[in-house]
Amino acid sequence: MLEAAHGRAPAVASAIRRVVNPENMIFTYQGDGDLASIGMAETVHACMRGENITIIFINNGIYGMTGGQMAPTTMPGEKATTCVYGRDPKVNGNPVRMAEMLATLTGPAYIERVSVYDVPHVNKAKAAIKKAFQMQMEKKGLSFIEVVANCPTNYHMTALESMKFVKEKACEFYPLGVFKDITKEEK
Repeated sequence: MLEAAHGRAPAVASAIRRVVNPENMIFTYQGDGDLASIGMAETVHACMRGENITIIFINNGIYGMTGGQMAPTTMPGEKATTCVYGRDPKVNGNPVRMAEMLATLTGPAYIERVSVYDVPHVNKAKAAIKKAFQMQMEKKGLSFIEVVANCPTNYHMTALESMKFVKEKACEFYPLGVFKDITKEEK
């Protein structure tokens, strides 16, 4: 385990892959602000290079660890401490859809968006992460797994209410599925 400066995990993971432990399993585990804000450039460039790493992105649509500010993934209308009336795309810009954006690049091998709002979806998320690691072991290139998750504290909801919000709102805005899989293209 190695901790990287905020947003720099893909760059550090790339260095570990190339220089330190080229045969080890290398993955990052990042939230909205880390990956889609301060770390956007490192994420995009690691994907462009097709680094043989796995990126696991937890998208709960809010800065969960620093007080509930609007994140790059906060949905239109969703409230946060820095947009108390809800995100207005005319004022705050539109949210970024990471899986769709990264799937346009030629470097990534596998991109899937999953969720964890119930047991069947937890099992699908586990299968996606397993496939990402399998592709890394087979040296196919970068895998990106986006996990649409909840944040009951900053949503100001109970855990069950927040899971319902993820199912009914977040997964509608961030549709689940495979966005890129070179193993399907190879056939």
